[in-house]
Formats: sequence, structure tokens, C-alpha cells
Amino acid sequence: MKEDKAGVLLWVLVFCCSMMITSAGFFDHHHQSRHGRKTFLPSSSSSMELNRVGSSVVFPIHGNVYPIGYYNVTLNIGQPSKPYFLDPDTGSDLTWLQCDAPCVQCTQTPHPLYRPSNDLVACRDPLCLALHSPGDPRCDNPNQCDYEVEYADGGSSLGVLVKDAFPFNFTSGTQLRPRLALGCGYDQMPGSSAHNLDGVLGLGKGKVSIVSQLHSQGLVRNVIGHCLSGRGGGFLFFGDDIYDSSRVAWAPMSRYSKHYSPGYGELMFGGKHTGVKGLLTVFDSGSSYTYLNNQAYQALTFWIKRDLTGKSLKEAPEDQTLPLCWRGKKPFRNVGDAKKYFKPLALLFNDDGRSKTQFEMPPEAYLIISSEGNVCLGILNGTEVGLQTNIIGDISMQDKMVIYDNEKQAIGWIPANCDRLPRSRVVGVY
Repeated sequence: MKEDKAGVLLWVLVFCCSMMITSAGFFDHHHQSRHGRKTFLPSSSSSMELNRVGSSVVFPIHGNVYPIGYYNVTLNIGQPSKPYFLDPDTGSDLTWLQCDAPCVQCTQTPHPLYRPSNDLVACRDPLCLALHSPGDPRCDNPNQCDYEVEYADGGSSLGVLVKDAFPFNFTSGTQLRPRLALGCGYDQMPGSSAHNLDGVLGLGKGKVSIVSQLHSQGLVRNVIGHCLSGRGGGFLFFGDDIYDSSRVAWAPMSRYSKHYSPGYGELMFGGKHTGVKGLLTVFDSGSSYTYLNNQAYQALTFWIKRDLTGKSLKEAPEDQTLPLCWRGKKPFRNVGDAKKYFKPLALLFNDDGRSKTQFEMPPEAYLIISSEGNVCLGILNGTEVGLQTNIIGDISMQDKMVIYDNEKQAIGWIPANCDRLPRSRVVGVY
């Protein structure tokens, strides 16, 4: 997800076939297209025969929470295939690339612009219809599916859905090139926090997400997971054969959210109940930092400041890295040097009163060390940036394998060594 330096959550609005719809945003935001739609000529293409396998695909992740501020994965796309750096985003469904169709306006990219295939997704294709709010869309051109995505930082992408080959190496040893739908974005408006990436990898729950499409073709289970290392990097996976489900702490996905949410949580501080409850929470890999609503944030910062009373840390308002930073007697080299001053946090999720599952956040999961050697709080006030829910961002998911099982409708997590790719598996994309 596009984010400012505070990691603002991405709101996505998808316009498809000239009709405004909401895809992954938490609130509606009306927006008109800046340019007319392009028309592409369709070409016939035969569907490739795919073997149905019970397997997974694993991708190395690059980047970190700080100082880079985002993660990316490399996908090869097209025939012949070419590499693209994408932002893995569990908060939105649509995968799209900046596209030479030709491009009306594109931002800087690390690779040449994607050259689209002529395999268009039709307006009434189920993948296109899945982008709509309920109702019958108006199709100005029945042969193509138009979309527009808009981000909270002011960025946007306008384009059409196409299908192209995605070459994958599966952990079973099988190599396949399924044809999947993606957005060809031919008109981008850069946002205030634009990163030098080729596009976005949509990992949400919707039918148009890449893993949902792979599942519909019988290639993987409809499961997504990631493991982000506190030292930077990690891995992303599709499928369910690289973890032991019996060792994972599971919470059911909430029926109150269309995003990856374990429902309502209670904030724990130092292993004790705080009484701050009812925190509807979403896991979002597109947000670098964690966000709490104003009430929870003010309570948390009060407890932290009170707990630091008499200790050798002093607030450092001159450090603008994040809203709340502290300096020690000497600059900190890493979070390990500062964590002794802070208590562990947790969110306790209640499964309709039947059971409770705890998401633990040790100091390493909510602190960073700034370039000035100060320790800063990586939990921010979501109300101040317009969020209507609480967000577990990348910082709090570090050194855990986090799993989104769309078949069992459950979210799971387990401590893990995210520096190493899963053992004895064929890994990555060729």
C-alpha cells in the first residue's frame, strides 16, 4: 500500500467499466476520471492446460520497516517473462503494473514499463464483475474492463484488466505458467509517498487477487502468508504446505470486516489487562507501522510514559522520525539496546466468547531506532490520519509467520525465523 512516512493505510477505489465502485477502502471517496478511457483491440488466445497440484509458491521479500519504509517482491510476468518489483499488499485485491499501452503518465520504475498482452478481460467477466459493488455495471466497451485505483496519499492508477502468463516454480517441483488477470495501468498520478516500484501485488480476499485466481485454477489452496524479518527481508507464500497448522495460533476472520481481521481485541500492557477493548483490528502488510484509534493510542502512550518515569530515557521532540521518540545517555545502535526500558504489548482477541487468542508484541515489534540513535514508538494515532479501524502493520508482524487462510476463514501467526526460506523446498519465481 502507498503510505507516507507514518505508514498511512491505503484506501483503494476501483472504477470498472466507467462505474465507481469501492474495492479495498474503509470508506467511500468520490473521484472522477481525469482522462478518457482507452480502447484496446482484443485478440483470441487459447487457455493453457494446467496440471492441478497441491503445492505452494514462495517468494523472497526485500526491504524493511525503517529506514527503507516498505517491502517488495519480484514477480516475473509475460511471454517472454520479465521481472517486476511489486508492493505486497494484503489490504487490496487488484495487482497492477505501470504499463506502456502507451503510458499517458507513469512514475519512475526500476524496470522498463510492462508491455501488455492483447488478452483483455471483458466487462462482464466474473473477475471484472467482482470489482463492482452489487448491481449491474454499465459497460461502455463490453470487450474490456476499465479500472481506477486511488490512494490516500493522492496517488492513483487508471487502466484496463488484461491476462498474461505468470511463471511460477511450485514447491512440488512443478513449473507452470498460468494466465492471470492484472491491471495495465497506463495513467498514474504519483502520490506524496510514491516508491520506486513497478506496481502493487494485491493479496486481499477478493476474487481478482492473484492467489484467488490460482486457487480457482486448482493450483494452490486459497492461503496467503508472509514472514518479515526484523533484520529486513523475509518471504511471502501462496498455499498451505510450508507450515504445521497445529502449531499456529488461529483466530477466525471477522464477519464485520471485508479485510483480514481477527475481530475485536483488547489491548494488554506488560501482561496485564488495560480495559481498552472493542478494538476492531485489521492485518495490513501495506502499512509499515501499527495504528490504534485515538482512545487506545492516548492510553498506551500514557502508560509507556508513566513506565519510563525515573528511567534514563528522555523525550526527544527534535527527532521528527516518528511522533514520539526518546534519547538515551548515548545513541542506541539497535532495538536490542533499548528494549529493556519497555514492556511487551499484546492484543487479545475473543472468538465470540468461546476462546481467546493473543497476538503478542514484544518491544522489537513496536520500536525502531532512528538515524539519530533515538528509540521511537512505531505505533501511531490512526484517528489523526483518518483511519476507521486499528491496523497491525509490518513492524508488529516481524519475526512471525502470519497466515491468511481464506478457505478456513482464519488468521494465524507463529514465531518464526524469517531470515531463512522454508527448508527442502523449491523456492521462488523463474
